[in-house]
Amino acid sequence: MAKFQLVLLIHAHQPVGNFEDVFERSYRCCYLPFVEVLERHPTVHIGLHFSGPLLEWIERAHPEYFDRLRALCRNGQLEMIGGGFYEPVLISIPPQDRIEQLRRLADYIEKHFEARPRGAWLTERVWEPQIPSSLKPGGVEYTLVDDNHFLAAGFEPEQLFGCYTAEDLCHTVKLLPGLKMLRYLIPFRDASETTHFLRGAAHAHPSGFAAMGDDLEKFGVWPGTHAHCYGNCWLENFFRTLEACNEWLEVSTPGNAIAGRAPLGRADLPAASYTEMMEWVLPTAARNRYHALLEEFSSRPEAMPFLRGGVWRSFFAKYYESNLMHKKMLRVSEKVKNLAHHEPCDKAFARARAEAGKLLLSGQCNDAYWHGVFGGLYSPHLRTAVWRPLVQAEAIADQLEHRGRDYAEAATFDFDADGRDEIYFTSDKYAALVTPDDGGTLCALDFRPCGATLINSLKRRPEAYHSAVKKLAGHHPLSLDSIDEQRHAKEEGLDRWLNYDRWRRHSFRVLLFGQGKNYEDCAVVSLDEDAAVAGGRYRASDVSHNQVKLASDASPDWPIRKVLSFASTNEGFNVACGLNLRRNAPGTASVYVGLEVVINFLAPSAPDRYFEMQGQRFPLRWGAAVPAVDLRVVDEWQHISVKFDAPRARDFWITPTETVSESEDGFERIYQGSQIIAIWPIDLGAGAEWSGQMSLQVSQFPKDPV
Repeated sequence: MAKFQLVLLIHAHQPVGNFEDVFERSYRCCYLPFVEVLERHPTVHIGLHFSGPLLEWIERAHPEYFDRLRALCRNGQLEMIGGGFYEPVLISIPPQDRIEQLRRLADYIEKHFEARPRGAWLTERVWEPQIPSSLKPGGVEYTLVDDNHFLAAGFEPEQLFGCYTAEDLCHTVKLLPGLKMLRYLIPFRDASETTHFLRGAAHAHPSGFAAMGDDLEKFGVWPGTHAHCYGNCWLENFFRTLEACNEWLEVSTPGNAIAGRAPLGRADLPAASYTEMMEWVLPTAARNRYHALLEEFSSRPEAMPFLRGGVWRSFFAKYYESNLMHKKMLRVSEKVKNLAHHEPCDKAFARARAEAGKLLLSGQCNDAYWHGVFGGLYSPHLRTAVWRPLVQAEAIADQLEHRGRDYAEAATFDFDADGRDEIYFTSDKYAALVTPDDGGTLCALDFRPCGATLINSLKRRPEAYHSAVKKLAGHHPLSLDSIDEQRHAKEEGLDRWLNYDRWRRHSFRVLLFGQGKNYEDCAVVSLDEDAAVAGGRYRASDVSHNQVKLASDASPDWPIRKVLSFASTNEGFNVACGLNLRRNAPGTASVYVGLEVVINFLAPSAPDRYFEMQGQRFPLRWGAAVPAVDLRVVDEWQHISVKFDAPRARDFWITPTETVSESEDGFERIYQGSQIIAIWPIDLGAGAEWSGQMSLQVSQFPKDPV
């Protein structure tokens, strides 16, 4: 008689651009000891998925680990699982890129582990009904989603002990329901609780299986889990407990589990992810209301499956920065795809096109596009790891399109898909996006010779967990619990950094405010600047290949005219914002005119990144009001220098932008770049006008030899 089966599909991933020491620490604390324990229990068979960036790192840093995985694969104890190579959320990328991502990882696994994967890990278990049309052509026979996907479609819990068929346009894949109960038991509860649950399931479904899909990092990387899993031998004891149940229980790979069973039926599932993800995606106010509803209905388990949060792609509405990065990726994908139409092409063209394609796929890594209990979007190094390959891929594509010639051009279209046009300036030296509808500002600025984006900041906004930050006083001990429930501050007094921006972190925003304000007011976001001037809609006119004129009468007292212009130089490029404002109201106004620029060079304490003024260097977290002369900010790591020039300005107000975010290690403060405001004090009578200018000289550092 066939035994009841436990199916474990374990997933390991490190984001593109994560720190080398994080890879190494995760390997030592988790990836290696997990396999060492698994080797001692040959009757425990599992599916194991490693993302492409992690596999490439292991191949380079610990090739002996591949030998151990190959041995486990050969004896049938391990099934290597595929997925998107760079761990993209598949529904967020174009269909042709989905298939390429799936095939790249399948090719890699087949090359190194001698068998092509049949199954695929679905990143963050983000499912939408059209996904089978990409999975099947990508060579995928099955994947795993969470039980709440099924429950939201009306399935009963007792129906989730087998596989189902999902179909789109006659493309079919098999779906394994991953049980939330098992995710919360393993490894946080005693092994006997898991076997008790499985015994009950085996009695009710003797020919079925129970599946769990979850992160390998919970077995050693998440706070407290290394000591628990290995120091206290939880994992060893868990595998022993499973083996002791071998009379009625078999621990099976996913492929073997579905090979011996016909699907239980058809599953047409709604757009969903795991429960926590669908909560994280909600806007803060809605997330708080959602929490209240969960508490209200907590005593009615039959109603809980129908209390669902949002869908993953709503992160693009919640976080403008994520949407901007995503639309950049889609635009680059389109440019790279269009290169395929250039035939015939020589070998150099083909190599460059292939390199652009690889960079594009790297820029689709999911982590920086969202934020939950993991830092994600709030982590500047992860955002940079997405922006950099996209900048590089687009630069290659544009150079190939222009056949290597110097060029400068502008296009007006809805870049960020918000229903309003932006102006996109590109040349061999830069790419810049101007958004007239948000204060006539510069929202993205790339320095192509260095593959860098310069603004790359994040608006400080209320998050649902900020209420918990305010309640914390200093450090608190960690409990071994689900990572979603841990509350820990990585430094004292984080609540003093909970300042919220009125505007997105763009450049060349005009701040008009009273002379009773000072630098300290800037640091705590209380300048009370004129909202219509700062964030109103501007009209764009006279767009040329390197210039746009912008005008706004949103503030009847202060009509504004701006000119943004770009010019390539031997070392890089210059960008300038010319400003003219008129006083329409009666009487004389004594105000400050501030022209704001945002630059993010990521590492506020690194000695190779600094402000420089009159021969002195200051760290990136430096904040001060200083005379508006001789200021530049340098990133020696990315080889970039940005020099600021604001003729006749009195001061530069320099303020670091700090966010407080949630990560797997607790609440933490993160530097999101610096706000540099050129300040002009003016007294302007009725009908009078004032003009000023601020420019940036962006160049390679150190200057390349001529």
